[in-house]
Amino acid sequence: MQRDEIKRPRIVSVDLLRGLVMIIMLLDHTREYVNADAFLFSPTDLSKTTTALFFTRWITHFCAPVFVFLAGTSIYLQRLRGKSTGTLSRFLLTRGLWLIVLEFTVVRFAIFFDLDYSFFGVAEVIWIFGVSMIVMAGLVWLPTAAVAVFGLVLIAGHNLLDTFAVQPATAMAGNPPLNFGQTIWLFLHQPGFVPLFGAASKMFVAYPLLPWIGVMAAGYALGSIYGWESKQRRKLLFRLGAVAVVLFAILRSINIYGDPSPWQTQSSEWFTVLSFLNTTKYPVSLLFLLMTLGPALVFLAAVDGAKGEGLTERILLTFGRVPLFYFILQMFIAHLAGVVLGYMAGFDVGFWFTNYPFADTIKPPLGYGFSLLTTYAAWIAGLILLYPVCRWYGDLKRRSGHWLFSYM
Repeated sequence: MQRDEIKRPRIVSVDLLRGLVMIIMLLDHTREYVNADAFLFSPTDLSKTTTALFFTRWITHFCAPVFVFLAGTSIYLQRLRGKSTGTLSRFLLTRGLWLIVLEFTVVRFAIFFDLDYSFFGVAEVIWIFGVSMIVMAGLVWLPTAAVAVFGLVLIAGHNLLDTFAVQPATAMAGNPPLNFGQTIWLFLHQPGFVPLFGAASKMFVAYPLLPWIGVMAAGYALGSIYGWESKQRRKLLFRLGAVAVVLFAILRSINIYGDPSPWQTQSSEWFTVLSFLNTTKYPVSLLFLLMTLGPALVFLAAVDGAKGEGLTERILLTFGRVPLFYFILQMFIAHLAGVVLGYMAGFDVGFWFTNYPFADTIKPPLGYGFSLLTTYAAWIAGLILLYPVCRWYGDLKRRSGHWLFSYM
């Protein structure tokens, strides 16, 4: 422990929310590796999906925004523990670089079980963490109010950039011609393939940087309220969450700004409701963030002051206190679920040891995949396997207190 730090207990409510979204995260990744429909169509394709499949995907939309937002909150909590600005800035810079390395090594291997770097990998949520932390290494020197304004402007205003786009065919092909400006744009605001090292390799940017940097900055600013009295903090959290939900409902109803995919009247009233909820994640839209972060703030208000003593709370805390460790393990668990179940069912599972689905010539066997019920069973089995390992690691981390554990 650094000499300039004050020993403070962890904020239970923050860890509870983080643990909840970590549990849901495994469901999303298990679905991708196990569920038969995942190989045929998007679960949010309203012309093909079912209600159960839609909500299996929709509930996991909360994971990335809450994960990134709470990472920002945790950065500010380090301030409340007395960490100096210089120390915090250096930590964020080095941890950000470390996370980018992890994304394209360990996490990449967990996703593909493949070491062919002609496909460099996917820039996903750990990449976003890394780059956002590097930016935060500079932002922590600014007044908290300035960081809040920066974050909110990015969140609220980035959809103004939707009209600027690389042509979809060019973006998805990932081959030249992509000029420097187009390449930067794909990193900033449009998913697509980016050529690396000439044409020798390429990567897929699934999570463009905007507005994720703003989400972490907004979470950082919110962290300042954890120095307040609990009753005052709960009131603000509830109000902020309610405002976000109401603003989502109003903007989505108007159907003009906040999401590049307007909702549309469907074949039934119920599917019209699903269309209303079907906001854009790639790149993440303002309405997507209002829809997910609003209820998350209400949840934080509801559990503020929790002691973490009940069985459910203890389970959530076990996962929520080791987020990066859990994230990496759950990727391996989800991938292994697809391999093991496929092998047991007699399928050729060789495609799970390649860069599928980013290789044009590699396809899963005809008829591969399992029911949604099997997907849920595999998810629960994965949680059972992860729990004792995460509990062991959390205890080890707490007992040791070594600075290296702050990087995992």
